[in-house]
Amino acid sequence: MAGASSFQGDDDSNGMIVGINVTPLVDITLVLLIVLMVTARIVASPAMPFDLPKAANAAETQVVFAVGIDAEGLVQVDGRPVASDADLRQAAREALESHPIDLRTVVQAADAVPHGRVVHLLDELREAGVQRIAFGVDPVAARDLP
Repeated sequence: MAGASSFQGDDDSNGMIVGINVTPLVDITLVLLIVLMVTARIVASPAMPFDLPKAANAAETQVVFAVGIDAEGLVQVDGRPVASDADLRQAAREALESHPIDLRTVVQAADAVPHGRVVHLLDELREAGVQRIAFGVDPVAARDLP
């Protein structure tokens, strides 16, 4: 090699490379650094940090819209009887207008109510715009189940 023969006292006559080329190592390290920086930006939360006020008695408030069906199939909304499906939809729309964000609907049906009647009630509530629906049950011990 021309570069190796120019040094004095170099006894490497068979042409072996003595020096280490670190350029590929630096290139790989920089690529890995860029990948790490890009993925760190993706993982970081885009939310704006802010301090919330604190209260001694903070509790979550929920507005419950209770709909019940008794054994005879009569529908009650918040303890008041409802005559028709249109009245049920109107009561649900009024509840949604007064509490559009935190309204929770709880459906309570007696054991004797047919499944189809409960599904019809759910359809009427969905048509009125109710999204959050839960079912009310009475807790029983496992030994009391049929």
